[in-house]
Amino acid sequence: MVRRIEVVPHNPDWLHQFKAEADRLGAILGQEVVAIHHIGSTAIPDIQAKPIIDVLVEVRDIEKVDGFNAEMTRRGYRPHGEFGIPGRRFFIRGADEARTHHIHVFQTGHSEVARHLDFRDYMVAHPEEALAYSRLKETLAQRFPHDVEAYMAGKDGFIKDVDRKTKRWREMLAG
Repeated sequence: MVRRIEVVPHNPDWLHQFKAEADRLGAILGQEVVAIHHIGSTAIPDIQAKPIIDVLVEVRDIEKVDGFNAEMTRRGYRPHGEFGIPGRRFFIRGADEARTHHIHVFQTGHSEVARHLDFRDYMVAHPEEALAYSRLKETLAQRFPHDVEAYMAGKDGFIKDVDRKTKRWREMLAG
């Protein structure tokens, strides 16, 4: 079955789904966990999103995460290794055509941790930017309902622009 790209209105239950997932992941990864964060569009209030909860897990030692693959698989997660981002371990929960969660695991201090958290925080602090992102995603989902690569490519420039703004915003906040 081909995966359909669908964006839906913000669902307040996404926060509860994240918290339940964080509890499950904490139980599996135990003492390796430094922090568990809700990231991605489902973490940004009032914008449309694909109904897939993105979870970022910071761990003490990324190399030890591979040792949890069997338990993660038993609990319904499919390991995908780095999946294009060096230093990440990526897991999908749910069938390809009906994913429910994306789990991004990084060693604490990895640059992607700050990038994801800063993007989320910037969008929450700048609702006009979040709304523009929401509209872009809706347009791309309508235009490319079965082409995830085109959908992602269509967001790339916007995300890079926000990443630049986020860096300046963080520097300004730091004083």
